[in-house]
This record gives sequence, C-alpha cells and structure tokens, in this order.
Amino acid sequence: MAFARTCSVALVGVEGVVVEVQADLEPGVAAFTLVGLPDKSLTESRDRVRAAVVNSGAEWPQKKLTVGLSPASVPKAGSGFDLAVACAVLGAAERIDPRVLADIVMIGELGLDGRVRPVRGILPAVLAATGAGYEQVVVPECAAAEAALVPGVSVLGVRSLRQLIAVLAEEPVPEEEPDELGRPDPLLAGLRVPGTGAATGMHSLGAAQHDSEHDLADVVGQTSARTAVEVAAAGGHHLFLEGPPGAGKTMLAERLPAVLPTLTRKESLEVTAVHSVAGLLPPGKPLIDIAPYCAPHHSATMQSLVGGGPGIARPGAVSLAHRGVLFLDEAPEFHSQTLDALRQPLESGHVVIARSAGVVRFPARFLMVLAANPCPCGRFSQRDALCECPPSAIRRYQARLSGPLLDRVDLRVEIDPVTRAQLTAPGARGESTATVADRVRAARERTAARLTGTPWRTNSEVPGRELRSRFQAVSGAMDEAERNLERGVLTARGIDRVLRVAWTVADLVGHDRPDATDVALALQLRTGVPRGVPMAIGALT
Repeated sequence: MAFARTCSVALVGVEGVVVEVQADLEPGVAAFTLVGLPDKSLTESRDRVRAAVVNSGAEWPQKKLTVGLSPASVPKAGSGFDLAVACAVLGAAERIDPRVLADIVMIGELGLDGRVRPVRGILPAVLAATGAGYEQVVVPECAAAEAALVPGVSVLGVRSLRQLIAVLAEEPVPEEEPDELGRPDPLLAGLRVPGTGAATGMHSLGAAQHDSEHDLADVVGQTSARTAVEVAAAGGHHLFLEGPPGAGKTMLAERLPAVLPTLTRKESLEVTAVHSVAGLLPPGKPLIDIAPYCAPHHSATMQSLVGGGPGIARPGAVSLAHRGVLFLDEAPEFHSQTLDALRQPLESGHVVIARSAGVVRFPARFLMVLAANPCPCGRFSQRDALCECPPSAIRRYQARLSGPLLDRVDLRVEIDPVTRAQLTAPGARGESTATVADRVRAARERTAARLTGTPWRTNSEVPGRELRSRFQAVSGAMDEAERNLERGVLTARGIDRVLRVAWTVADLVGHDRPDATDVALALQLRTGVPRGVPMAIGALT
C-alpha cells in the first residue's frame, strides 16, 4: 500500500480541530509536497521530518511523496504535526502497518536527531481529540502528564521517533541515553515562551500561593478595604481601590488570590488549557489548581491585555487571569482604549478576537482589581491640604477611568493612609488569610446551594432579571437603593449590582435573604457613602 493516514490537532485559540494527516507515495522523481494550508513553521517540517526519519534508522522513500492535511480549509500552524507526518510517511512506505495508525492522534515536534519535543497546547489538543471520539494519543514524554489529565484517553509518551516506530511495529523498544545529570532537560524548552514567567506579572502562580509572604494579617488597619476584598472573593465582584501611595492597595490585591477557593476540576482544566496555549505552564506542574494572578504593567498594549497578535490570536492577560485575579495597578496610567476594551469581557466572561486569519474565542471570567491614586501626586485628600495638583489636573486624572468601565465595578473603596498609631499599636494584626478563606468558602457553598440547577456559580454572574424575580431581598430592604436610583446616584445596572453584593454579604453572615443591613453595606461598598453599618463582616454575624 502506498497510502497511509493518521491524525493530529490544529488549535484555533483554545479550541482544537482534529486534522487527518494523509501520505501518498507515487512512482516518479523523489519530491516532498505538503498541502493543506500550512504556515511557515509547518512547511519547514518537510526537512525536519526527513532528517528525523533517517537519523532514527528508517529508510526515506525515494518516490514522489504528497502529504495532505485535511480539512484543507482550516489554517494549520506550528510544529506539532511533525510526529503525525513522519508516521504517515512511514506507513505509506510500509515500515509501519497503516491500519495501526488510522485511529491514533499524534502531537509533537521532531528534532533533526529524531527526539520528540513538546509543543504548547497539549491539553486543549487532547481535549479536542477526545471530543472527536479518539481514544489513543501519542505525545512527547515530558508532556504525558498534561495529556493524562483528560479522562477516557490512553496516552503514550515517547522520547524519540525510534521508540514510537518500535511500539507501532511491535518491536523491542530501544532505550534512550539519559541526559547528563544536573543539566536542564532541553526538551522542556518547547513548553515555555521566552519573556514569560513570574517577573512579568503573567505567571500562572504569581501571588496565588498561600504562604507566609502573602497573608492578610500583614495588612494593618484598612477595615473597609479588607471587607471589600472578602466580599469580592466570596461573590466574584470587581474591586476598585483608591488611595495614596503606600496605603496597601498592592498588598491587598496580592493577597486576594489566596482567599479564593481552590479551583474545581473543570475550572482547573479550563485554566490549564489557556496557560498551555500561552506557553506558561510551570515545569513539573501540569495542572493549575489555584486561582491565577496576572498583574500587567500599565504600559501594556491592547493586544497583550485582551489578546491578539499576528496571525492566529494568542490569549492576553484577561484570559491568563481566567478564574483568577487581574490586577491593574496605576489604572489611570493605562491607555483609555485599552481599559475600555475590558468592558465586553467583564460582562460576557469571554473575549472574541476577529482577525483575517480567523476568529478565536478565549475564556475571560476573571475578578478585576483596579488600583489608583486620587491625583497625579497621590496626596489629594478631603481632610488635609498636602496635594499641590491644580483642580483641573485632578479632574483630568480621575476622568481617565471612564464611567461605563467603573459602572461595571461592584465595589469601590477609598483607602486612607496608615497612621503611626495603627502601625505601632499592639495586636494591630487583623484576621489571617486562612480565617477569611474559610468564611469565603462557606459563603461560596451557600451560593452554590442556592444556584443549583442554574448556569451560574457566583452572585456576580446572576442576571438582573433573575435578581428581581427569583432572588429578591427582604421586603423593604431595597428602599434606600431605589431612592438612590431616583436621584441618579445609581444606574439600573448599578442597582442590580448592589443587590448582587447584598446577596454576597448575606451569604457571608449566614442570612437566608439580604436584609436592610446587608443592602446598606452593599450600598456603602458601591458608592463610598457611609450608611452607619459596621464594615467588618465579623461584626454582622
């Protein structure tokens, strides 16, 4: 037989399409033609595959060779098709039984010496293969743990093409020489993208790990801000912190991920898939089970924030923060168009990017934390006259955050500078992260029980129409909020968000339905106007 086929996966965003890799040998002048809408890196696979096959001890067929990638209308990019192309060619040359290859999905890049290198996006590729009904996948050995996260699929991890040929031909599997002890494995380079990691603020772990360096007990004072962080974590509400430099805005944001509950299995797969496509999976940790934390610099472009780039779009910070925290420090310093681009993913929970090469959809259900100074110098306050900025400069600075964007933020807190008495007072430490996290976990469980049978998981996701019909507050509890709507203090969206926050407060304190106190605290967190209620959640229980 001069024809063989096997399968691989083409990724478009975080979604995959199973591609049939076909190889056909015909008599004629030796040539290698690759068709099926390949990109530059895939076109170069002709030379990589030929060298890998020869250096693996197999004979390269001296005939006219045509390799087709079907469906031909789907753009294919990357080097992950190398392994499938090599096996299809060997199947057409009858080095491997073509019937063995037909129902196997192969993903991996080949080195010139025949070693199998990992590629980004192994997890979403295996998910796509499983969804298409395939039960066997072949991946690089160092990425086998990531592929094994998908249930119901048999994973074969190989280190070289020689090993794979031996397995498929039912021959003794050769042993590969181990790398020198103490040296980094060069095969792991395919799992990382240069210029990423913890130093960039785009790392998948970031400050989310609960350790002694990121504990809420380190934040002195700031009762209102600590309460806002707790409510934000319990209900998935967006948060805006405004205050002078050094007041603790960044400290609070860095400690927020540790308060969030551990990701469920489904959420972990979603987050891991995005980070796998982006090349941000940490070595030795194929599954991300804690809330990610992204803190891009205020000079970030729109493409780096919401996704994009040349060719097929890549995930941005909003997708890397999926099911976690997106912290925008010095928010007014971001470009206004970049910030306004967040309005759509804040509402929908995903971002759709249209390019000439295709349209991709990335998940973007994140908790946004904005931090800003009150003025350019940062010392503006209603209680003292330390600020030297003219009123026009203060207005221009504060107007950089548009009204439509701030209207989507549920919690707004003004942070005051920490006083000497607060810093030096004995017993000034507040509740620890573990204590607050336990309360948040209990509130999330109450929310989940109430929302059973609905597509929503947190109070921030419940639509306004459902709040007004199915999830109503105690009779008369919303009177003050409705008066704020009549006076123009709140918009229609704003009053829905007040009710969402009130439900979160009720879940934290253990109320069956929000009462007037819960709504008053929600109003105070929304508008910043004191309502005469205790700001600490513990004082309301």
